Amino acid sequence: MTVLLSDQRTVQSAEDVVAIRQAVRQRAVELGFSLVDQTKIVTAASELARNTVQYGGGGRVTIDAVENFGRRGIRLTFEDDGPGIPNIELAMKDGYTTGGGLGLGLSGARRLSNDFSIQSAPGKGTRVTITRWR
Repeated sequence: MTVLLSDQRTVQSAEDVVAIRQAVRQRAVELGFSLVDQTKIVTAASELARNTVQYGGGGRVTIDAVENFGRRGIRLTFEDDGPGIPNIELAMKDGYTTGGGLGLGLSGARRLSNDFSIQSAPGKGTRVTITRWR
C-alpha cells in the first residue's frame, strides 16, 4: 500500500472532532468518493474521534490518502494513550457501552469501513485503523 498524502491531527475536544470530520470529508471529495461513501467514512471518523476524546482522554489521528493496486482509499488511524480496552470482543458488540451511549461507536465504525483493525490493552492505550476504498 502506498501513502499518497498524510495529515496528522490532535483529538482533544469536541472542536477537534468537528475539524476531523471536515478534513476527512475534504480528503474523500479530493479522492472522488461518492456522497454515500463520503458519509460513511465521515460518520466512522466522527465515532472514533469521539471515542478517542471520551474514553482515551484524547489522542491523535492520521488521515492518509492511500493507493493499493490502483484502488484509492482513505485510511484513518486513531491512537490514544488512555486506559485501553480490557475486552475488545465485548467492546465490539452492538449495544455495549461503558459511557452511557448507544454502544455503536466501534461496531458502527467497523460496519462503515472496508478494513478495520483494533489493538488495545489495559494501561496501554488503543489504536484503531480503518480504511474505506473507493
